[in-house]
Amino acid sequence: MAMGRGRTGKGRNDKKDKDKKRGSKQLFRRRKFCRFTVEKIKQIDYKDIDLLKDFINENGKIIPARITGTKAHYQRQLSDAIKRARFLALLPFTDLH
Repeated sequence: MAMGRGRTGKGRNDKKDKDKKRGSKQLFRRRKFCRFTVEKIKQIDYKDIDLLKDFINENGKIIPARITGTKAHYQRQLSDAIKRARFLALLPFTDLH
């Protein structure tokens, strides 16, 4: 006998149920886009501090691609550029320095 969920388990209508619970209030979520693709930047330069600061939070951590919308190819370049800039003391490692 197959172990199915049956009638009482969670299934396909979960999303509809959540929408009913929330009501008609839908949060407007801005569409994420890759800034480097739009500006047609081929290579991210570690000397461009103004650009790199946009991808670091106030504690000095690199903001993940799932939040910024950066493509994986550029996210790898971005993290390397930030690490080089930190090593050369162009960017701080933490907010305390």
